[in-house]
Amino acid sequence: MTATPILILSGKGKTGRRVVEQLEARDVPYRLASRSSAQRFDWYDDSTWSPTIAGAGTAYLAPPVGPTGLAQAGRFVKQAAAEGLRRVVLLSGRGVGSPGRDFAVYDGQLALEDAVKASGADWTIVQPAWFAQGFSEDFLRYHVLAGEIRVSAGDGGEAWIDTNDVGDVMTAVLLDEAHTGATYAISGPRCLRMAEVAAELTTATGRPISYVDLEPQDHVTELVQQGLDQEDAEAVRDLFAVIRHHRSEYVSDGVQQVLCRAPRDFADWARETAQTGIWQ
Repeated sequence: MTATPILILSGKGKTGRRVVEQLEARDVPYRLASRSSAQRFDWYDDSTWSPTIAGAGTAYLAPPVGPTGLAQAGRFVKQAAAEGLRRVVLLSGRGVGSPGRDFAVYDGQLALEDAVKASGADWTIVQPAWFAQGFSEDFLRYHVLAGEIRVSAGDGGEAWIDTNDVGDVMTAVLLDEAHTGATYAISGPRCLRMAEVAAELTTATGRPISYVDLEPQDHVTELVQQGLDQEDAEAVRDLFAVIRHHRSEYVSDGVQQVLCRAPRDFADWARETAQTGIWQ
């Protein structure tokens, strides 16, 4: 299945670049497609889709955030399969389509999963928990630097996963078609409430870091003030609502299923990440 390069969409994102590193280590050919790559690809410009699809057999798809972006990704998958894409590995979200976890914020992701399954291409879906690297490689890093994690998570817990584990799982399923037709929910080994996350980060950094529980609408206001548009700010709020309503307080065993090993613990990740100086 590696005779043609694996198409990597969003190859510079947190998961995509880790997949690329794994493929390079294995000398597996791949082709990046993004707004800034040699093969220009834009989810919101469908004139870039056919040139991106041409010659691709397998694709790793990390969709954009928000209802509009997810809808575009669904359209892309349908077109890609019609134009010859044979297999899709999709990054989704833990809880999507699960009974009892039917939050509206998942509607777009569920519609995308359904589009992938209905496309006619072979598929594998990976549904990770929240990334620990959100605190080091995304907007939550600035909260750590400021000493206050200001989000609307209430006292709900999440089984935070090391994004390196996500990259390992994604690479494994990309390279082994035995995973075709499977959906894997993956998480870290334990659930942590945001106050417990703050405590782990305090220990790792040696600096006091607290958790400030925002009201959901206040969270949106702060996100917009920080530069997010209204739609994306509301999408972030709604994702935190899943934690706030205690719908993420469970551990998933997908890492063990795919890699035959345990996932990395948040405390170990935080300690090693602090040694890189990212929070100095």
